[in-house]
Amino acid sequence: MVAPLDCENCDKFVMSGADLLYWRRKREHWGSVAERAPDDRTADYLHELFAPNAKAIDGLERALAGLGLLEDTLALDLRRPQNCFERLWNIGFKATDLAAAADDTAEHDDEERRSA
Repeated sequence: MVAPLDCENCDKFVMSGADLLYWRRKREHWGSVAERAPDDRTADYLHELFAPNAKAIDGLERALAGLGLLEDTLALDLRRPQNCFERLWNIGFKATDLAAAADDTAEHDDEERRSA
């Protein structure tokens, strides 16, 4: 099994809308591997190992939703030739920024729940 990319510590790693389906499949794969782990400690380790990537994926989903591109992204059929000049392919976000945005949103949601 290959370790997930260390996107949280690389300021040059960029994700675009075209990457979302791939990374969602990777998240499902890692979750499946963790479910089959021989013990809870190993499962926790695998979840922790993929956590930075999961944050970046969440941030990418929020960024695409904010741009009104999430529906188009989820409808991509990567088995067909694509027009690489479309916004889904040519708008990229630094993975570090996406992970930070996911953290900021999670903190904001926690504050709203406490004040409610």
